[in-house]
Amino acid sequence: MKWEYIDLEAAIWTMPAGGTKMRREHRVPLSRQAIAIILSMRDVAAYSEYVFPSFNPKKPLSENAITGALKRLGYAGVMTAHGFRTAASSLLNESGEFHPDAIERALAHQDSNAVRRVYNRTQYWDERVRMMQWWSDKIDSLKRLNAT
Repeated sequence: MKWEYIDLEAAIWTMPAGGTKMRREHRVPLSRQAIAIILSMRDVAAYSEYVFPSFNPKKPLSENAITGALKRLGYAGVMTAHGFRTAASSLLNESGEFHPDAIERALAHQDSNAVRRVYNRTQYWDERVRMMQWWSDKIDSLKRLNAT
């Protein structure tokens, strides 16, 4: 996540096509909590083009660094950095609050049906905005539950 890809006023993170696995631009609505985390990094990472830099300011924090931190926290064999995508997909689908296509679009997945993929270019933006706020609120509620 580079600072230049964030529009805090619009609450959007835009990943350019060259930075995604599928080579397609991907836009992510930012929840209030996500914006607060990004803002908290301003003073910490102002020296880097990345919001979450590694020890080398010219590189972003890697997936391996996050997985390593999870291991040190006692989650070895339980959670990986990529596992957060699985957890989000599972909880969002299980909630019954969101259309499965909106969840897949939020994860930057393509439709497996080639004909449908060509014709359905819907981004489900309004639902994804609501979904991201729901997800952040869900994480906050789990934190509070765990704190008691």
